[in-house]
Amino acid sequence: MKSESKIAALLVAAAGLAGAAQAQVQDLPGGPAVRQLNLHAAATRIAVEQSWLHWFMLITCTVIFILVFAVMFYSIWKHRKSVGHKPANFHESVTVEVIWTLIPFIIVIVMALPATKVLVASKDTSNADVTIKATGYQWKWGYDYLSGDAQGVSFLSTLDTTHREISNAGATGAVPNDYLLKVDNPLVVPVNKKVRIITTANDVIHAWGIPAFGVKQDAIPGFVRDTWFRSEKTGDFYGQCYELCGKEHAYMPIHVKVVTQDEYVKWAGEQKKVMAAKQDDPAKVWTLGDITARGEKVYAANCAACHQPNGKGAGPIKALDGSPIVQDADKAKQIHIVLNGKGAMPAWKQLSDTDLAAVISYTKNAWTNKTGQVVQPAEVLAQRGK
Repeated sequence: MKSESKIAALLVAAAGLAGAAQAQVQDLPGGPAVRQLNLHAAATRIAVEQSWLHWFMLITCTVIFILVFAVMFYSIWKHRKSVGHKPANFHESVTVEVIWTLIPFIIVIVMALPATKVLVASKDTSNADVTIKATGYQWKWGYDYLSGDAQGVSFLSTLDTTHREISNAGATGAVPNDYLLKVDNPLVVPVNKKVRIITTANDVIHAWGIPAFGVKQDAIPGFVRDTWFRSEKTGDFYGQCYELCGKEHAYMPIHVKVVTQDEYVKWAGEQKKVMAAKQDDPAKVWTLGDITARGEKVYAANCAACHQPNGKGAGPIKALDGSPIVQDADKAKQIHIVLNGKGAMPAWKQLSDTDLAAVISYTKNAWTNKTGQVVQPAEVLAQRGK
């Protein structure tokens, strides 16, 4: 009796925990949904067409499958030897040959026409209102606005550091609905405007895609590919790198924020002001306090995800705290590695000379390093291309 009571109590507790866990998990608008079986909710006309095409093909193939196997099993069952049927002895029939050639041909044409229409439309990147270059890096995305109100704006988009810390801790307990999909700088585009995405990569093959938009395009080093979308809804939409691009592949999300035209123009103006403020003079000589303060922000946005906020590294990621290269008086060694990458560490040439000088100066003076060394932007500029 007592054992039965204990079992009942355990079942109730387990049900409570399951209910609590289920209550914490919710659909992410523009992203994955709980127990999702169908395609993502479409936000573009192309995605709607793809969804219709998906169901059209699935139903067509299912009907063909049922008809063919129904005839086959009926024939096998009704004309089996055990009920006295004898095999027929005949040669080819022109009528049968024509029928079983013509019917599949018609079926293929009926399936190919809508598929071709959607495929051709999805590849028509002409007359775009906004053109953006998306560059894949290990493991982040770089965006450059080539046309439109935000022309000239560029930035890097990386996984939110708090989500990486949750992952490093084993993702125990409650996790946010946008877990491993939140970024520091989302791609902002206007609603009901044709947006052309030009893809390329800096190191290995990546792939840029948003399921709700019905787009996915490989980003290949040394090559340029393109795709497009026109979102009919405002809001946040999510995707990920769709090519296995290395050990940090799971930490390379894509976040597109679709806003109204007025909001987009306002955002573009703000971004241009931010970029203008970052146009530092590479000849400027910084003090240790100023440059390490800036370097701490650069480190948190770009380096802490791998090297950890405490600089201790993890697994194959080498520690910066106490690193001989970081503490070396020859500053050119660390500058060269940060610019060009080494081993699992990617190149960071996309950052400005001032940001690179700042983050290197920060690592040389953070934690237990305390070298007192300052790296100036001019020193980074001198090492580019070497």
